[in-house]
Amino acid sequence: MGIGTLIGIAIVIAVILIVLIPNVRIVPQAQQFVIERLGSYLKTWDNGLHFKIPFFDRVANKVSLKENVADFPPQPVITRDNATISVNTVIFYSVVDAKNYTYGVAMPLAAIENLTATTLRNIIGEMELDQTLTSRDIINNKIRAVLDEATDPWGIKINRVEIKDIDPGTEIRTAMEKQMRAEREKRATILTAEATKEAAIRNAEGVKQSTILNAEGRAEAAIKYAEGQAKALEIINAAQPNQATITIKSLEAFEKAADGKATKIIIPSDIQGIAGLVSSCIEMGKEIPAETAEAATQKKELKKPGTGMDNMSGC
Repeated sequence: MGIGTLIGIAIVIAVILIVLIPNVRIVPQAQQFVIERLGSYLKTWDNGLHFKIPFFDRVANKVSLKENVADFPPQPVITRDNATISVNTVIFYSVVDAKNYTYGVAMPLAAIENLTATTLRNIIGEMELDQTLTSRDIINNKIRAVLDEATDPWGIKINRVEIKDIDPGTEIRTAMEKQMRAEREKRATILTAEATKEAAIRNAEGVKQSTILNAEGRAEAAIKYAEGQAKALEIINAAQPNQATITIKSLEAFEKAADGKATKIIIPSDIQGIAGLVSSCIEMGKEIPAETAEAATQKKELKKPGTGMDNMSGC
């Protein structure tokens, strides 16, 4: 074999390699290649090793199947109560059909952004400002449902929609802060009034209970006193005391009443008579009955200096 033949073989092999190598393609994981033949859709390659016919087939698009995130700029939106707010949304989507994604829409992200802005205006336009600020989950679900249905022919799946930020503007924010401050002051006033009312009720209940307990104590004391008096009368009646004993007990009572402090004590006439009788008996040297002598002794003890009884009639 001559040198020329070897050179020719080498040239042929080089040409084959040059032609075949670019047409051997490896599709990575989580990607799909859209293949066209003579300008028409042929097939979609999944991950792995693939070959295409030179000069006839070409890779029209390389599509990633991973979840993508689209952070759209804030959109001005007017609420039902004519408040203008700025809403920033974030879309999480993934491609589920590479063919429809390639041929369904020319600019997928721009289409999704415009569709999101339109849907957002329609949804928030039916809500008031306060409801908009507190209903993010409802807005997210409504936008996701509309976008998912609209992007299905494009081979796109809308996984989640999140309201990233809602900016009501400086004037509205100032008005909301004033409203919140007024609401807090109102709640504080109500709580203070309720606390004062409860304190007054508890104080009145305490006074009521104290009055009831005092009345019950006085009533019980009166009952006990009456019972004691009744019992004392029963004892006296059972003893059947005579007049002399009663007189002596009366003198004892007057002695306790004087207690060395009183300056004048008025003694009933019958007790004075007993005292005179005792004195006459002493002068006459007669024997004094035991009961009368005890009464006289009580009389002498009552005649202490400063008691005033020595100046009374019959002493």
